[in-house]
Amino acid sequence: MNLENPTYVFIKMTAGVLATVGLYSVLYKETKLYRFFEHMFLGLAAGWSLTAIWTDTLKDQWWGPMVGKVDEQTGLMKEPAVWPWAFVVPMAFMAYLIFSRKHNWISRIPLGLLIGLGAGQAFLNWFNLYGPQMQDSVKVLIPTTFSSLTVPPVVNGQPDPNVYLSQAINNLIFVATLLCVLSYFIFCTEFKSRFLKGMSTAGRLVLMVGFGAIFGSTVMTRFALFIDRMYFVWIEWLWRSVLHLS
Repeated sequence: MNLENPTYVFIKMTAGVLATVGLYSVLYKETKLYRFFEHMFLGLAAGWSLTAIWTDTLKDQWWGPMVGKVDEQTGLMKEPAVWPWAFVVPMAFMAYLIFSRKHNWISRIPLGLLIGLGAGQAFLNWFNLYGPQMQDSVKVLIPTTFSSLTVPPVVNGQPDPNVYLSQAINNLIFVATLLCVLSYFIFCTEFKSRFLKGMSTAGRLVLMVGFGAIFGSTVMTRFALFIDRMYFVWIEWLWRSVLHLS
């Protein structure tokens, strides 16, 4: 089949438009058309996921190391086979014994290993992600030079080690915001000082601003996807393919 055939391209685009309209029909009510395209989407996603698991994960990280790699020119082993990887298969099938009433305890072995490895990996990822952020939270609040208000341009690729007045002001705002937000999450004691109550209130306001910005960014992302779909329906399909207008 010629994938560049105009008839095939038009049929493919029409199917995409029908799927788009069918999925967006849920905004009116849950129709059979929506149900049909929902099940089609889930089926395609499941099939694609199985293929992606093999091509992106199992083939390179499990099958390749287990059977080794052979040099196509010499026919010799380029990388030796590590056959102990074969024991991963029965370990994986042990997880399916959770559906057996008699032997479901066996499924706890691979699940326990996965949870333990996942917890260790999650802790490592958490430290790698938030460790540098905690280190960057230590800011210099006192300027070391008053020769310039702002940071001068970098010369010869070497950053200036001095802290200028504008940097010190930014660092002061950052540290004050950090302390206010942290004070909002102190629940073990009651704030009786008006200053501490003010810090907690300021922290709550800053959190509201931050969450509002995150929500606005999420809405913008959804609208970007919606605009892209509408461009496909009205411009690429209707305007160019159906009406043949440029």
